[in-house]
Amino acid sequence: MSILQMAMTITLVLLSLAIAGCMYRVLKGPSMTDRITALDTIGVNLIAMIAVLSMMLDTQAFLEVMLLVAILAFIGTVAFAKYIERGVVIEHEYESGDDRDDGDHTDDR
Repeated sequence: MSILQMAMTITLVLLSLAIAGCMYRVLKGPSMTDRITALDTIGVNLIAMIAVLSMMLDTQAFLEVMLLVAILAFIGTVAFAKYIERGVVIEHEYESGDDRDDGDHTDDR
């Protein structure tokens, strides 16, 4: 086993431990923002693990998987942040009573 192979194996182990630590923070985190930050960190660590695995296997087949994980992690982080800020992820315009459009467009002048 070469030094590079040993270094990549150690890197995978350390990244796995980092993901385990972040999972603890997701489950036990004192606040919702800590949990969201831990989920985002898990996404980054997963991308790093896939990159190291791709180097170990000497293939470029996992590059699309890395891109997909990055996009999903970003969208998830944005959705959770919006949920914390407003309480909903997808807002509907007709939820408020004043702005509701019931189809009656007559003027009462």
